[in-house]
Amino acid sequence: MVRSSQQIHPAREPSPVRAAATVLLLRDTAAGIEVLMTRRSATASFAPGAYVFPGGHIDAADEAAKRIATRRPTQSRVQRTQAIAAIREAFEELGILLAHHASDGRPVSAADIAAMDRADTAGTAFADQCAARGLVLDSDKVFTFAHWITDRDLPKRFDVPFLVARMPEGQTPTADESEQFEPCWVRPADALARHAAGSFFMIFPTVRTLQRMAAYASVDAVLAACAPGGAGEAPLWTSCPRAGLLKGEDARYMEHESPFGELALVCPDGQIAHALDWQSEHPVALLKNVMRLTAPNPSAMTGPGTNSYIVGDAATGYIVIDPGPNDFDHIGRLWRATHGDIRMIVCTHSHADHSSGAAPLQALCKETRPPILGLASRPTARATARFTPERELADGERLALSGTSPEGTAITHTLRVIHTPGHAANHLCLLLEEDGLLFSGDHILNGSTTVVDPPDGDMTDYLESLDKLDAACEAGGVEFILPAHGYVIGFARTAISMLKAHRLKREARIAAAMQQLPDGTPEQWLPIAYDDVPERMWPVAARSLAAHVARIQQLNAAR
Repeated sequence: MVRSSQQIHPAREPSPVRAAATVLLLRDTAAGIEVLMTRRSATASFAPGAYVFPGGHIDAADEAAKRIATRRPTQSRVQRTQAIAAIREAFEELGILLAHHASDGRPVSAADIAAMDRADTAGTAFADQCAARGLVLDSDKVFTFAHWITDRDLPKRFDVPFLVARMPEGQTPTADESEQFEPCWVRPADALARHAAGSFFMIFPTVRTLQRMAAYASVDAVLAACAPGGAGEAPLWTSCPRAGLLKGEDARYMEHESPFGELALVCPDGQIAHALDWQSEHPVALLKNVMRLTAPNPSAMTGPGTNSYIVGDAATGYIVIDPGPNDFDHIGRLWRATHGDIRMIVCTHSHADHSSGAAPLQALCKETRPPILGLASRPTARATARFTPERELADGERLALSGTSPEGTAITHTLRVIHTPGHAANHLCLLLEEDGLLFSGDHILNGSTTVVDPPDGDMTDYLESLDKLDAACEAGGVEFILPAHGYVIGFARTAISMLKAHRLKREARIAAAMQQLPDGTPEQWLPIAYDDVPERMWPVAARSLAAHVARIQQLNAAR
């Protein structure tokens, strides 16, 4: 858990969320699925002028309406109430009613709807109107597609399921002309294209929901994905997005997207204050005691560049993790960012984009002459990846900075060393104990998997090191991983679990390719096992394939 004293932005309480429900009414056409949308009033307090799906607040009366509503055996009480609320809102806003006559099962007709008071101006509750006409709400035909929680930065927030249902036959949507206007049927792909062109404004959750909806070929396919026996009664995803600044404008991201973890670390209460643009000119403050300076060496292998991390503050001095390549300007920027008060330089491993800047940086620090720490490269390392520290770090060793703040408060920043061979034989990670942060070097990256290149890289070591890091994260309450390439990663243990699962899944594909071509070569197995990877990346993938092949052969020999 990050210390509150190290957060950059003052804590604030996001606005409370209010329960709501919305429904995507779907129909099949020759061109594919269409969804019913409507434009909100330009004076609406939430998403004015946006094209949306019908929906609104969940009222107490929706709970009471269960007496006239159907239910699936696996449908929870909450889901049933949400479905009733969505049915009511679709009726009030667009004059669409998902219901049938209790007496004979007849679907609701246009005449039935015309006889009802959509605005409830007479004070007759929606459920009472339905009951008086012998109507039963078809809440068992409404399924949960997604679950959205409004972003923390917005003043008006909702906890809202995005439900799906088939549009009832024989009904025509008619907007209430007070809150909703211009009902229209639109293919998800067309709505997205019009939004991108600036003629069909939609808010972030609507856009992302339509992006997922566009993958389905029919209404049956959507309902099957949501129904019990498909994805179960749970939503296909749940998200409370976060926003940052990209090119000076708000940009929002879901939990699975690369910038999300960084925004959660830097702006935990939803402040839109963190710039996500990659640049190498200035260090980026992640906490008061952690800065990142990205080297100007972007490439297919390094992503936006190699991240050098600066841990500490003016009262304690600084530790630099991975000083990066021997780039004159980058080294100078590290020195200026620390005012030359560097106490230690730590290299996570010997690769040149991480360690070759260590000696030049040390030479600049004439007063402190910080020791260069890490693990020496092994004989298996390539000639371009030779590295010898001034002192080798022991597994579990702690590197501490301490000092006193101007207010007289004692400050400590402690990095614990974790040996993690795999990507390289001399790889290590560092855990900032007071704040629960893991500096992962190249062992865990954001946006890609690391290369395990034999003989210095070893896949068994790599997987065992993942397990070791997972245990360290569990014991240390680690929520964030700071990789050597890419943004901060959130949900640390989930990320590790997914990474291990990915590696084992790839290994299974490689093993299957080896069985398919038992007399084949790695060059022949590669296109089979990596047919889901762009061919331009195969030369890089071939290295990790070699590591997997060696591991598979070792496991077979052990059996």
